[in-house]
Amino acid sequence: MFKPLAALGLALSLAAPAAATDLDNLSDAERDAFRAEVRAYLLDNPEVLMEAIGVLEDRQAAAEGERDAMMVAANANALFSSAFDVVLGNPEGDITIVEFMDYRCGYCRRAHPEVADLLEFDDDIRLVVKELPILGEQSLLASRFAIATRIALGDEAYITVHDALMEMRGDVTEPSLMALAGELGLDGAEIMAAMDDPLVMQTIEYNHGLAQTLGISGTPSFVFGDQMVRGYVPLDGMQQIVAMLRADTD
Repeated sequence: MFKPLAALGLALSLAAPAAATDLDNLSDAERDAFRAEVRAYLLDNPEVLMEAIGVLEDRQAAAEGERDAMMVAANANALFSSAFDVVLGNPEGDITIVEFMDYRCGYCRRAHPEVADLLEFDDDIRLVVKELPILGEQSLLASRFAIATRIALGDEAYITVHDALMEMRGDVTEPSLMALAGELGLDGAEIMAAMDDPLVMQTIEYNHGLAQTLGISGTPSFVFGDQMVRGYVPLDGMQQIVAMLRADTD
């Protein structure tokens, strides 16, 4: 986030060398004259302020990236190796991506086919899916149904339901989920029974706690290696991030 006072401080350092004036020992008249000179300089050279803003934004982005990398490292097991999560793509892939998602999130739905394309075009990516229902009761019901499917019927059935829920239109209700299971050739009654398994809510609560620890408040949110990306990323953007991560490990 841009901070005008911090940018102005950088602009002052760019406009006047630190050694030129001892600001702590100026008289009031000298201070007023100095301020007038700086103001006149910045009005004549506004590009200095823009340069300062750019430097500040770069510093803030670098600091945020470092904080994110530290948080990812501190929570690596929960992110990359939790038994609560289904792994898609190549389980032995050289790049791991974690996606926090919500079935009722429009941007998650937009990202879904692009994530699928990424896995299809790049067979060396490991994708960890984290259920993070944050958009109300229908989001929660959809996630409970998906997780219950995994408990009752296994990972392959979960993947089938996961994809179908991402494309589902209309309200998420128990009758609509039963109908969806029937369309997919799955035992809806068995899935519904599994929704009361304590592991369902344990999974969701675990992911909510992890998201809070990482400063994730929206979906989709991604972790690419040691980088966090909060928000939708198009296919070409994901491919660029993956390429950069691989270049860094060469």
